[in-house]
Amino acid sequence: MRIRRKKEARPELEACSFYIAKPEQYKGNWQNLFQNQNPIYLELGCGKGWFAAEFGANHPNINLLAIDIKSEILWYAMKKIEKAYQEKELQVNNLYIMPQNIEQILNIFNEQDKIERIYINFCNPWPRPRHKKRRLTHIRQLEQYKNFLVPNAQIHFKTDDDELFKESIQYFKNCGFQIVEENWDLPLQQENIQTEHEKMFREKGIKIKKLIAQKKEF
Repeated sequence: MRIRRKKEARPELEACSFYIAKPEQYKGNWQNLFQNQNPIYLELGCGKGWFAAEFGANHPNINLLAIDIKSEILWYAMKKIEKAYQEKELQVNNLYIMPQNIEQILNIFNEQDKIERIYINFCNPWPRPRHKKRRLTHIRQLEQYKNFLVPNAQIHFKTDDDELFKESIQYFKNCGFQIVEENWDLPLQQENIQTEHEKMFREKGIKIKKLIAQKKEF
């Protein structure tokens, strides 16, 4: 995704109370940042913040960390989040956004962080065989997530891409996750949070696929 740079983005992000420029400093200590014992969820590849804004504002008793590789795009997420919370007359105290290469996610999380859920919404499908290891659902990534997911934690994954979905199902199984939901044509439900991409794909008549995988308790 090509994002046009805005000169105001960097200073506004740096002044934002829920933006973390250096997330590695909180590795193993995310619960203390929130100063509560509420569960912590992650969104990997949050983009312009459509999901994070709605989820965070509607679930004040859940802590959410929204991550994207590009700090430039997080400015858009910041604006979306601010608007969603203002509409509900809430302070943004259960959500943080941050830049991070998700392929190196163990630089910012470890087993002490006890993450209870991951959301992956419409990530890059990386269709070429030589690029598939970059997928956020690839075995290489799933093995990293297992280091900080608690037993029975879930990964919620949505995509429009048939090949990515089919191969991701096998990735999860190969990593020892239990598939608890596999839907090849997700209906538009009231509780479903539509991202920018999901809305676009639905308007084109493309079926939305959803998978929920659960880390087995050992």
